[in-house]
Amino acid sequence: MSTLQALPLPSNFEDLCELFLLYIAYSTLGWCGEMLYCSIPKGHICEKRGFLNGFLCPIYGHGALLVLYCLHGGFKNPVLTFIFGAIVTSILEYFTSWIMERLFHMRWWDYSHYKFQINGRVCLLNSTCFGLACVLLCHLVQPWLWAHITGLGAAITVPLASFIFGIYLMDTILSFRSAIQLSSQMGKLRELQTELKDYVAEKREESQERKVERRAEVRERARMLRDSADIFERRLLHSHPDIRKSREDLLAAIRARLNESEAEAKKAADEMFGSEHKA
Repeated sequence: MSTLQALPLPSNFEDLCELFLLYIAYSTLGWCGEMLYCSIPKGHICEKRGFLNGFLCPIYGHGALLVLYCLHGGFKNPVLTFIFGAIVTSILEYFTSWIMERLFHMRWWDYSHYKFQINGRVCLLNSTCFGLACVLLCHLVQPWLWAHITGLGAAITVPLASFIFGIYLMDTILSFRSAIQLSSQMGKLRELQTELKDYVAEKREESQERKVERRAEVRERARMLRDSADIFERRLLHSHPDIRKSREDLLAAIRARLNESEAEAKKAADEMFGSEHKA
């Protein structure tokens, strides 16, 4: 199977800078494509997408380079590029989802509601879109883009790549910190939900005043966890609807359990008052 021009491996720092600029370009183009993909069905611009705060999605940059290296620049036959490109990018998406879930204990995207999907991590629709994107990448975009990047010369590519890398590194560190903090908040909400569930199930013999105090304590802890997210953590929540929904479901479950406990306490108080009144 004949292939197109393969992407060369970097042999020096200048080559590495050119490769990094190519990675940033595809990460940015991927972010733009995802924004369009999510905005068009809604009829308006959707919330900012992506793990990082900047206007790029690293998974698309990694995916583009992985395809270019694995397929040696792409097959001359576009159908083969489509098939193998879809396979490579789907494997990358699957393991990225798995690794991020293990790292942060959160599901960052979920395709379980799609008809053809694997464990909610990849789906046929996205894999098809990735395959088409690989055809555009290998047969149209890459030759033009790589020629322009290498044509800039070391006097531009080295300082430009160094400057962008500094910003990229800071954004990555900040985003990882926000994801860790958000994961911790979600874990504390789950612990609070379990604690409240166990407390209600035990049906402890406590005064009504103490039960009111306990419910107030739980409400306050839930409120503090809800409001403790900073601007970067809130940005992650807005960028990932599945995580935002999981967080809202946890808060709703805690509220429902508290309301149930209050209703039971009110019922018990009414029954006690009625017995005393009859006596």
